[in-house]
Amino acid sequence: MNTSDFLTYDKNAFAPLPPMGWNSYDYYDTSVTEDRVRANAAYMAEHLKEYGWEYVVVDIQWYARKAGSQRDRYQYIPFSGLEMDGFGRLLPDPERFPSSAGGRGFKPLADYVHNLGLKFGIHIMRGIPRIAAQNHLPVAAGPAQPAVTADQIADPSSICGWNPDMYGVRSMPEGQLYYDSLLELYAGWGVDYIKCDDICNTNLYPGKPYSARHEVEMLARAIRKTGRPIVLSLSPGPALIEQAWHYETYANLWRITDDLWDRWEDLKNMFRRCELWQNHVSRGCYPDCDMLPLGRIGRGFGAGCERMTRLTRDEQRTMLSLWCLFGSPLMLGAEMTLLDDWTKSLLTNRRILAMRSPEWKPLQLQRDDTQAVWAAASENSPLLYAAIFNLSDEPRRVSAETFLKLPENGRLTELWTDTRSDAPCALLPPHGCAVYLSEPGV
Repeated sequence: MNTSDFLTYDKNAFAPLPPMGWNSYDYYDTSVTEDRVRANAAYMAEHLKEYGWEYVVVDIQWYARKAGSQRDRYQYIPFSGLEMDGFGRLLPDPERFPSSAGGRGFKPLADYVHNLGLKFGIHIMRGIPRIAAQNHLPVAAGPAQPAVTADQIADPSSICGWNPDMYGVRSMPEGQLYYDSLLELYAGWGVDYIKCDDICNTNLYPGKPYSARHEVEMLARAIRKTGRPIVLSLSPGPALIEQAWHYETYANLWRITDDLWDRWEDLKNMFRRCELWQNHVSRGCYPDCDMLPLGRIGRGFGAGCERMTRLTRDEQRTMLSLWCLFGSPLMLGAEMTLLDDWTKSLLTNRRILAMRSPEWKPLQLQRDDTQAVWAAASENSPLLYAAIFNLSDEPRRVSAETFLKLPENGRLTELWTDTRSDAPCALLPPHGCAVYLSEPGV
């Protein structure tokens, strides 16, 4: 399949809105277990589903035996035991995911999530397991396909700089067979969302930071062949703006930053990154600002790391306002069963969440080191969103009036406080924001 063939395929229908859900990484790192995934899924179904939260994503190394057991020395244990089938396809570790025993994979867990009215996702590393190549395992293929083994499609010169599990897959028809086999397995489990890592920016190779672009295409083709609407998310960032057209053609989401944590400096930097990518948000195609490090996070990262987010309440509102107005996916990283009322109130503000639709075109109108002004408008609506942000460390009056012409006699509502306002202008606390909805007069 060439690029022109792919343009006729409506992968964008898989995610008409930026996906919203939960990802296990920020709290559990590599050590999440089936019972915790089920508990978080149950919480989402009961408390958050009605607000649009629907994806439950198991993050990295669900296939690794004893993952997290040497966290004081390694995040990813070098050459640890990996659970896989006879075709080099990784399977869930049955010690942490008991329902996967007997070759059932993630199907029982996915069925549980689906029965709650939610969707199920997994994290994968690009490529094929190194141990599969070392052992010359066969690559699954149909009866009309030539026999091929993992060592023939593995590229030992293409590796991840921070995870030791995989080799890249060569750009060759037999490599496509491997990805086809992999996605056939995932689709059979009922996977709805795949987050593929070490592929959006192969940062081990600074002279060739998108060296895995052919594997992006292989994944996209394999998803298409399954006939299942599987959302494809690419990590890590920062994504390459000169490759925007390629991400948009073959993926649904792509990370525009490296891992984002609960630090104001990281959050402030996202205003620059969102400005860079603001013209590339469209239906089914979403530049990804990374997970929301809200609530209680950090348990899987070692003793003493578990904490409530270090972002202030004003910074948390700023984060959610920017993510929604920009049109980023929303993936919560907290342990949801420990959510406090404040965090839950952020995640259930319907009027803030309503800005996520790609119908609203985001635009950064002004930014310097002390403040930023954003707006979003739609060709199909007379409504207008405006947001003002104080990026400084002191209280500051910020106004959008210089940059926006609002309708006369209109109604202006600040969405976090649900209060009427005379103008999109306010004295904001350090790192704080205000978000306004402008409605025409009656």
